Formats: sequence, structure tokens, C-alpha cells
Amino acid sequence: MIVPIVAYGDSVLRKKAKDIDASYPNLEELIANMYETMNHAHGVGLAAPQIGLPIRLFIVDTEPFSEDEDLTQEERDFLAGFKQTFINARILEETGTEWTFNEGCLSIPDVREDVSRKPVVTINYFDENFQEHTKTFDGLAARVIQHEYDHIEGVLFTDKLSALKKRLLKGKLTNISKGKIQVGYRMRFPMAAKKR
Repeated sequence: MIVPIVAYGDSVLRKKAKDIDASYPNLEELIANMYETMNHAHGVGLAAPQIGLPIRLFIVDTEPFSEDEDLTQEERDFLAGFKQTFINARILEETGTEWTFNEGCLSIPDVREDVSRKPVVTINYFDENFQEHTKTFDGLAARVIQHEYDHIEGVLFTDKLSALKKRLLKGKLTNISKGKIQVGYRMRFPMAAKKR
């Protein structure tokens, strides 16, 4: 089932999310709904706070990046098959020289900005079957993981921009929170709801 994506300005996007356990209600259905919602919105990642749930759960599917001609065949092959659920994730280490990439977010539609992140991330997490893993990822997979991980920490990619960029985006972000934007997927707008 496709569920609405929470728009910029909703307080749930600013909460540090809580751990869950294997008895979390309807977890399998929740994860399936998140994948369906993300795919419908043409995203590569989605965190539970983005659908209004302050829990430490996010999903990643980098298949759309596998068409990028600038990547090696090996990188494209990995990205084509990288689909993973992360529960109760903790980043253990981020290493390497920061690199910049143009990021966007389903909760902040029509805003794309260059964000610097380290290229390698080591993360401890549980999968959808509550099997524990500690793995290291690099490149675009690492970037998507870092972006979604930020969501469960109450951080948005716009927080990483310069003060000038933030000022330039202020009007656009206000319009998003008020629902003054056209998007091709269901959204929940915090300011629009307050007016009712």
C-alpha cells in the first residue's frame, strides 16, 4: 500500500528515532508499504520518519543509479542489485576524503543541492529478519545509506548546506511545508493541515 510521504516542516522529521524489536506490530507489512511508496515516488531510499513513524528503520534500493554511464560496470552491477532494509542502524565509522554529490529528498521535493559526505561507511544494523550485520559500503550506496541514516537521527540534507544556501532556499522550503507544490506522489503537508 502506498502511504503519504511527510513533507518538510513536520516535527517527526526532526525527532531522533527510537529502536524497535522483532515484535514491532505489522513490521513485514510496514516494510513492504515503504518499498511500494518509495518505488512509486521514484526514490532510492526512504526512512520511517518520512512516513510519520519515529522509529529506526530505513530502506535503500539503488537500482536507479545502475544506469549511470559515469560508473564502472562493476559499480553499476552492484547498484542494480543493492536493495536492503536497515533496522536499528548505527554508523560505526565514516572514512575517506569527502566528495560532493547532488542530493534530493522525497520529503523536500524539487530541491536538489550538492552535499559533501565521506565515501566509505561502516554500519551495524538488523535486516528485516532481525539478523544482525556489520558491513562496509562505499560510493553511491554509502551516500544513500548516510542520507537515510540522517533521517533516523532527525537530520535533513538541507542542514548540511551553507548559511547562504539555506537563506536562498527558505521561501521554497516554506512553500513545501504549506503544500504549495505539485508532486507526482502522495504527501502529507504539516502547515496545510493546521489551517483546516
